[in-house]
Amino acid sequence: MRSQNTDANIKDVNWRYLLALLPYLAEHRRRIAFALGCLVLAKIASVGTPFILKHLVDGLDQSELANTFVVLPLGLLAAYGLARFSVALFGELRDTIFGRITERAMRRIGLKVFEHMHALDLKFHLERRTGGVSRDMERGTNGISFLMRFMVFNIVPTLIEISFIVVILLARYSAWYAVVILAAVVSYVAFSIFATERRTRYVRKMNQAESQSSSRAVDSLLNYETVKYFTNEQYEAQHYDKELASWEQARRQNRLSMFFLNGGQAFIIAASMCASMTLAATDMMAGNMTLGDFVLINAFMMQVFLPLNFLGFVYREMKGSMANIEKMFQLLDVQSAIVEPPDAKALEVTAGEIRFEQVGFNYHPDRVILKDVSFCVRPNSKVAIVGSSGAGKSTIFKLLFRFYDVNNGRISIDGQDISTVSLASLRRAIGVVPQDTVLFNTSILENIRYGRIDASDDDVTEAIRLAHLESFIEQLPDGVHTTVGERGLKLSGGEKQRVAIARTLLKRPPIMVFDEATSSLDSRSEQSILQAIKEISQQQTSIVIAHRLSTVIDADTILVLDKGEIVEQGSHRDLLKQQGKYALLWEMQQKDTY
Repeated sequence: MRSQNTDANIKDVNWRYLLALLPYLAEHRRRIAFALGCLVLAKIASVGTPFILKHLVDGLDQSELANTFVVLPLGLLAAYGLARFSVALFGELRDTIFGRITERAMRRIGLKVFEHMHALDLKFHLERRTGGVSRDMERGTNGISFLMRFMVFNIVPTLIEISFIVVILLARYSAWYAVVILAAVVSYVAFSIFATERRTRYVRKMNQAESQSSSRAVDSLLNYETVKYFTNEQYEAQHYDKELASWEQARRQNRLSMFFLNGGQAFIIAASMCASMTLAATDMMAGNMTLGDFVLINAFMMQVFLPLNFLGFVYREMKGSMANIEKMFQLLDVQSAIVEPPDAKALEVTAGEIRFEQVGFNYHPDRVILKDVSFCVRPNSKVAIVGSSGAGKSTIFKLLFRFYDVNNGRISIDGQDISTVSLASLRRAIGVVPQDTVLFNTSILENIRYGRIDASDDDVTEAIRLAHLESFIEQLPDGVHTTVGERGLKLSGGEKQRVAIARTLLKRPPIMVFDEATSSLDSRSEQSILQAIKEISQQQTSIVIAHRLSTVIDADTILVLDKGEIVEQGSHRDLLKQQGKYALLWEMQQKDTY
């Protein structure tokens, strides 16, 4: 699936994201100051090195060198070596000191993005592409490393060093040397900006193609069994190859743009070096400078053009890095549709009464899911919600959990509107056994303990007993330490569901929601779990969403949902007497049973 190539894909990099890095630098002012001190010392040693080299060459060139051979050149050689070592030493100290700042920033920003992703609403996560998002996060944190280091310690220092050299050349030699350097710098910077701006669009295309191919691969591998069921391996390979072909083309365009950029930069540097050395050779032949001056000019030109060349690399890579981190920062710009008010208080569950008052909801304006739904779940009671597929049963649970907000009406727990309380306290109060159980790729023990991280082993054992997992776990070679595989694929559907039930039982919240909790269980296991649910329901408020009516006949109240409306409610016996929608569903399911 290829994304559209819109103007947004080739727009200029948004440099405002650099401002987002400033708080992470401000946390380490002392380290930055010390690193800047090392930078200044390194630049002083760097600018002083050509002068030592000049005096050394002039000393060696003098005819009366015989009397001073031991003293003068050896002292200058030692000074030259010390200066060169100082440049390297202070540079390494600078990078080492600033490295910790960079690594801490990468960690902090990576964590912030991760937490933000978990804070986004369910709608975002239903629409995202996991592989692409993970690649955007990875490239973004790596791009931050480059930006943090080179933005602070390379671009500005390089320009300062060039300015120093231009001033020295103006003061000691002909103005033409300064003219050559300034012309080279202006030409080099202008060309680099022009070529890099054109190249950025190819970097974006390459990243986009890479994210798409990664997303395709992840989607296909996550659905490995589905691919096998329909023998669509070749179909998946063709689609993946199509994404790789887009990536290949984007890489080719990127490489050609790099050739144009590097070739142009090399030509400007070579022409400028040739012009400056021609001037120096002419002045030397005319007797206007010594051989040492010639060497000094050459050394200064190397010090100008090597960092200048590096400056082009830094700018080019900064643009690429900005294109890389742009997607990651755009993730931070995404706002969740589900927000809690600034003065939100923690939900206080005293009895566990749940009220839906004229609740209306739709995912899209042209498709109404719930219409004026009103009901009350009394404390410590068990309410079942039944109905045909698409009636809106699971939507009720999602609204209670605030995966979505109601379009109209009100939902309250013990008289507290759930839209006014903190999300964390609301979700801590509700335990959910979902219809589609997904487990982490860890052990059974850790998956169950996930329901309450600080639970004791005895608590976990009790949850395993209530979920009737004991006999299954005893058959495993590694027992509770058996790894379940990615998304729990090593377990059967029923086994996964019982692990999910144990995990929720361990949480022991005041409100329990069972969303088709026994749909993957055999009859014997189903009866065991239903008995456990019955025992729990006596002490907690429970909502059971079910398709099989036989699993909820003991509910205190059964709500019959049809096309988003509650058409009937009452006990199992009362609803059968009404001879309405529930009685019809019961009769149909009884026929299917026999």
